[in-house]
Amino acid sequence: MEHAAMKVLVVDVGGTNIKASIGGKGDVIKIPSGPDMTATRMADEVKKAVAGQDYDVVSIGYPGPVVNGRPAVEPHNLGAGWMRFDYKKAFGKPVKVVNDAAMQALGSYQGGRMLYLGLGTGLGSAFVGDGALEPLELAHLPYRKNRTYEDYLGLRGLKRMGRKRWQRHVENVVELLKHGLQADYVMLGGGNTKKLTSVPRGVRLGTNAHAILGGLRLWNADESAPQVSASPRGGAEKPS
Repeated sequence: MEHAAMKVLVVDVGGTNIKASIGGKGDVIKIPSGPDMTATRMADEVKKAVAGQDYDVVSIGYPGPVVNGRPAVEPHNLGAGWMRFDYKKAFGKPVKVVNDAAMQALGSYQGGRMLYLGLGTGLGSAFVGDGALEPLELAHLPYRKNRTYEDYLGLRGLKRMGRKRWQRHVENVVELLKHGLQADYVMLGGGNTKKLTSVPRGVRLGTNAHAILGGLRLWNADESAPQVSASPRGGAEKPS
């Protein structure tokens, strides 16, 4: 008898929206977020949005570092209380919390050595090398003129410089990091990929669906996907 896949509630927490989906089927539910979105409010609003639907387990993509399945710092663009929050108690189900870029990278991975960069409110980053998923924190490293990678590639940079200059910096950073990390390809995800008018060689565009797929892959082995194991810093090795 074949083992049935667990039904996963996937929650992708972003600075502008929280996206939720059960089992990867049907429409993704969008809940506006922002600086007033606390962990408690996130759990309440997601549960309200999926009320009446069954799920066995929960995957949460969190916009910040995750260590041993727990947020390691409070998020930059949201409300407070994420580090101490009891996710399992709130949802009443086993929960895995991972960095949001790592979750999207997991869903985007197509084999080999892949660098993932998420162009959203901030700048997410993760690397998968031959099946091992490593979350990265490149956003706040210095890039140029006393500003960080996120200052140029995140939403602030897009607003400050305008689309054309922003795209030039995206292309520059992609080339720099692809070479530095010896990546076979770079996967770009996040809402602001829509603003790119062209894609450099060796770059592939992801979609929000990849984040949902990554959340499903956290719990269910995907036969069609290259196998990926997360490091403890990915936070995905044990449910909380």
